[in-house]
Amino acid sequence: MNGDPSKFSSLKLKNEGFVTYGENNKGKILGHGNIGNSYSSTLIENVLLIEGLKHKLLSIIQLSDK
Repeated sequence: MNGDPSKFSSLKLKNEGFVTYGENNKGKILGHGNIGNSYSSTLIENVLLIEGLKHKLLSIIQLSDK
């Protein structure tokens, strides 16, 4: 999850509801997309854009499922 739309290499904006994270914090899902750049072969897919999220949150389990 990320709160900064400028970090996405591709982004589909769509009102997708809410997500709960941390200590019962809720964030509005504004869309989803991919994070990566042309300088790296790493691409993280299906990252949620969360309104007001101050920190990037990463699920190691979701990464290892790939």
